[in-house]
Amino acid sequence: MNIVLLEAEQCSSMDAWQINQSRQLQHLRQHLQLNVGDTLKVGIRAGQRYLTEVVCITEQAITVRPIQTEAVPAKLPVHLILALPRPKVLRRIIMDAVTLGVERISLIHSYRVDKSYWQTPFLQQLNDYVTLGLEQAGDTIAPDIQMYKRFKPFVEDVLPTLIRAEQPAYVAHPYAEQKMPYAIPHACSLIIGPEGGFIPYEVDLLQKNGCQAMCLGNRILRTETAVSNILGRLFV
Repeated sequence: MNIVLLEAEQCSSMDAWQINQSRQLQHLRQHLQLNVGDTLKVGIRAGQRYLTEVVCITEQAITVRPIQTEAVPAKLPVHLILALPRPKVLRRIIMDAVTLGVERISLIHSYRVDKSYWQTPFLQQLNDYVTLGLEQAGDTIAPDIQMYKRFKPFVEDVLPTLIRAEQPAYVAHPYAEQKMPYAIPHACSLIIGPEGGFIPYEVDLLQKNGCQAMCLGNRILRTETAVSNILGRLFV
C-alpha cells in the first residue's frame, strides 16, 4: 500500500480525515508503525492525492490532516479488452492492469472461455481488486470496467466504434506475421484472448472488424504475462 485511499464522504472536511477501515489500519500499524507528526500519502477516490500529517492515533482510527496536494499518476491511453480468464487469474490481471495505469478495461466472452467463469463471485469483487491496484500505484482514478457476455455482438457492434486511424486495435496472436509495435505515440485498444487463445474464426472476425493481429515472438505466454509484457512494450 503506497497510498491510503479514502472515499469522498470521509473527506468532507479539509481539517482532518479519519482512516478507520480495518484492512488499512492493520497494514499501517504492521508495516509503517506510524507516530503522531509522521507524514502519509492519502488519496480521495476519483479525486485528488495529498501528503498528510498524522495528528492522532487510537485503536479505532488514525487521524490525518492534509498538508499539500500531489500529482496523480497519468494513465496509459489504452483500452484493455480481455477474454474473461480463470477467476484467480482475473484477480491478478485486474490488479496489475490498474497498477500499470490502464485507462479502460472490457471483459469479453470467447469460445475457450468457460461459461462458468461468468458466475464466479470474483466478478462481484472487482472493486476490491481495483482498490488494491490503485493503492499499489499511488493512484486515485479507477479505470472504467465493462463486461460483454457475447463475443460476436461485441466485435461487430462495439469494437468498430473504438477503432480510428489514430487509435488502432491490436489483437495479440502468436501466429500472426506482424510483430507487436514498440513505444507507440498514440492511444490504442489491446485485445488478449483466453489461455487457449482465440480460435481462427474469432481472429478472422476481429480482423474483419478492423483489428491488426500482432505476435510477440515464438513463445506462448500466459495471459497475465502477456498483459504486462505488451503494455510495457507499447508504452515503454
